[in-house]
Amino acid sequence: MKQWTKSIEINAPIEEVWQYVDGDLEKMQQIMPNVVNNTPVTVTDEVVGSVFRQEYREGNRVESYDVHVIEYENTPTHKKMKVAFSLAKLFDITAKYELTAVSDSKTSLTYTTSNKALKWFVHLFLLFASEKTVVKFVEHVKKVAERNRL
Repeated sequence: MKQWTKSIEINAPIEEVWQYVDGDLEKMQQIMPNVVNNTPVTVTDEVVGSVFRQEYREGNRVESYDVHVIEYENTPTHKKMKVAFSLAKLFDITAKYELTAVSDSKTSLTYTTSNKALKWFVHLFLLFASEKTVVKFVEHVKKVAERNRL
């Protein structure tokens, strides 16, 4: 299993950044444009245990998988959501978004993702995987959140 973590400061209030992580599909697509659907399957009052059927477009192919919320916190100064899903029966993936209010107009985002190969031949892909995708993702979230200030 490989894991990557990257933090970045965003010049936007915590609530504005959070809406891209824990908001509607339209907001989610601004930071993850390849997600084409995010339909609730099971929603719990405490959010942990909720399941969403997500569809992700890669080229001409659309992959469907269930996203399980395994950690959730939503306070005025600290927000966290960790999700887990299996992709194409090849990888078990977790993604954790943790936001901390630095000030009224600045938020710290820490994004941590892990990737575990489920098939022997997929282990080779992980050997050469780098943090480049994670770095690009947090930079993209910063750009979107700062560009779309309310």
